[in-house]
Amino acid sequence: MKLAIEIGRIEPDSIELTAQWVQHAERLGVAMAFSAEAWWSDSVAPLAYLADKTTKIKLGTGIMQISARAPAMTAMTALTLNDLTRGRFVLGLGASGPQVVEGLHGVRYRAPLTRLRETIEICRMIFAGEKVAFDGKAFQLPLPDSEGKALRIDHEPASVPIYLATLGPNALKLTGAIANGWLGTSFSPDHPEAHLAYIRDGAESSGRTLSDLDLCVSARVEIGEDIATMIEKRKPAVAFNMGGMGSATTNFYNDAFKRAGFEDDATAIQSLWLAGKREEAAKRVPDAMVTGFQVLGTDAMVSERLARYKAAGITTLKLGLDGTGPLGPARFELLERIVDITKGLQ
Repeated sequence: MKLAIEIGRIEPDSIELTAQWVQHAERLGVAMAFSAEAWWSDSVAPLAYLADKTTKIKLGTGIMQISARAPAMTAMTALTLNDLTRGRFVLGLGASGPQVVEGLHGVRYRAPLTRLRETIEICRMIFAGEKVAFDGKAFQLPLPDSEGKALRIDHEPASVPIYLATLGPNALKLTGAIANGWLGTSFSPDHPEAHLAYIRDGAESSGRTLSDLDLCVSARVEIGEDIATMIEKRKPAVAFNMGGMGSATTNFYNDAFKRAGFEDDATAIQSLWLAGKREEAAKRVPDAMVTGFQVLGTDAMVSERLARYKAAGITTLKLGLDGTGPLGPARFELLERIVDITKGLQ
């Protein structure tokens, strides 16, 4: 099982430290580093900076939101980053959700999977050096009844792996059918089929197997003796995912926990959150909704937990190490410990 890290928030006074963080991971043999696209920056610019600071570690977007860009620009950006990294770029894509897509980017959240599939098809046409002539449901290129013409991007054909961040059943099936990798969240190795069953179905529908994908899932990891405190510290974030990462009717994180057997808990937490009772929502989170989806405890407990991810078929574990506080020596040391533990897994 390979390891990946999160690059984290880019700020003027932490740019050099961020580069040191990724270089440290590279020296330790970490396979990939992913930049996020949330409410503070895009996922592309940090990778352009880090491309010049690294030589081996793969750099990926985790993720580029498809509704914020035209498919051709997504492909051109990917080709540029692939050149800057000398072939180390991973294109992570996702459809996001209606609150962000409609609220921030001003695009209707209609048929997101159709838009995602067609974005990938157009990107791969461009990666292959083909003229961009596409007649889809979400995209028509060139536009009909226009002065547009089918164009070819002036770039040599390139191989750029595409990873999809998906959570819903149909989106997971799409991932299995067409993606090179999966960027998974809300995943528990105790309930792997809540996600993997759908990815497997999608893969088989295209004549593939799970082994054709890099199954890369996120997990918060923290090592220590005070396990109760670790659990309590994580509950507000779980409550936020259950109630704040989506609307009352569309919350893919909440649905994923329901599929893992926490339907009553997820529903109750969401109701409290949406009613403005955020502290009560956090208190309503049972310990199992933390410990089952994260990696917390002593070295021995963390080792056992990481082994469960590996046994579940996860091929890359993307480490969330924010439990150490701001980026600094403690996080560097924690990564070293996790690398050592992972090397000892059977």
